[in-house]
Amino acid sequence: MNTRFHLAFPVKDLDQTKIFYLNILGCSLGRESLKWVDFNLFGHQIVAHLSPEDCGSINRNQVDGDKIPARHFGVILNWDIWENLIKSIKEKDIVFYIKPKIRFKNKKGEQGTFFILDPSENVLEFKSFKNDSMVFER
Repeated sequence: MNTRFHLAFPVKDLDQTKIFYLNILGCSLGRESLKWVDFNLFGHQIVAHLSPEDCGSINRNQVDGDKIPARHFGVILNWDIWENLIKSIKEKDIVFYIKPKIRFKNKKGEQGTFFILDPSENVLEFKSFKNDSMVFER
């Protein structure tokens, strides 16, 4: 059995959310109702719940020169998939919230990372480690 995570998050509009997650990120669609939609995000179940009042501003923390939103989610991808996702996002003229970069260069935890916003301003981070053992390196 593969271990997968499940994440539920608020959105302002389900139709805009579906367009973004299906067409921009390439998710597949799962079950849906008038109040929520399931997506397959690289093998993980994420659920967009219609809850506009829960979408709002978030605090940011300084990390390696960037102000990183305290509330964000995403996935760790293989390096080639991460690079292909960057190309795809650029081709679709999506603006990066934080542009692709190498964080913690030549240090423990070195990683490629970038951030984008969905239509409800949920912050998504996509990262990759050339050496997978670095994911939890202290």
